[in-house]
Amino acid sequence: MKSCKDGSFSNGGLRQYGNIEISPSAAVLNYGQGIIENLKAYKNKNGSIILFRVEENGLRMRVGADRMCMPAPTIEQFVEAVTSTVSANERWVPPSNKGFLHVQPLLMGNGPVLSLIPAPEFIFLIYVTPVRNYFEGGLKPINVVVENDIHRATLGGVGNIKAIGNYAGIMKAQAKAKANGFSDVLYLDSIHNRYLEEFSTANVFIVKDNTISTPVLGRTILPGITRKSIIEIAHRQGFKVEERLVPVEELFDADEVFCCGNAVCVLPVGSITLNGKSYITIYVKWCATELPERL
Repeated sequence: MKSCKDGSFSNGGLRQYGNIEISPSAAVLNYGQGIIENLKAYKNKNGSIILFRVEENGLRMRVGADRMCMPAPTIEQFVEAVTSTVSANERWVPPSNKGFLHVQPLLMGNGPVLSLIPAPEFIFLIYVTPVRNYFEGGLKPINVVVENDIHRATLGGVGNIKAIGNYAGIMKAQAKAKANGFSDVLYLDSIHNRYLEEFSTANVFIVKDNTISTPVLGRTILPGITRKSIIEIAHRQGFKVEERLVPVEELFDADEVFCCGNAVCVLPVGSITLNGKSYITIYVKWCATELPERL
């Protein structure tokens, strides 16, 4: 669907997957005026298709669009577009417990601009692709490295929305970590270089006794939908939940460390490396079995 002059969006329609035509001077190409969302469609044991809190993705896109000076579809349009696209691709949704249909909404400035101004036209599109389970044979704890030099986000930036440019800036740290045998990178704040922020594409939690802690939302932390769901579940299970500044030192005294996000769902952290020294974390039942079932 495309934006109208008043900022509203047309109802749009379905078309076969393929290349799209945009101007070489499109705002998304030259100035990065674009945001993405990510969600999954699963097939239940009875054959029905399940979407997880899709309206939350629609709301997050609208919040991000406002920050990036972009109009956005209404939440109702977003949900309808997602469900229509998934329904049209029903035959590509893998069987239960064999994978999922990855759903990628994209909002971008398409009109030609030659200076730093909002685009005159915007495109909202969704494409999908079947994906096998990330963790064949069950969840396995990951080994991560704490990054000291490269920062994922800065105060006043766009780290708290899914701006497309957020991810290119951390590819160098991610590639280095992978080359050194690590599963992922954990980033620290850009001011003190001490407080936990996020993994490359996931939020972080630590568990100590009956308290679950996670970095407080603000101008640099992405408000993950899985994160929000974990907090709600933890409260119902009687845990104390703290959203606060979490010093990196607390990682090494925690009973458990785990990450969460659309891609990984919930994944335990088995080891953490900081300044060349590795620490083994305790891997307990709460993250590994009970929580993913509730999500």
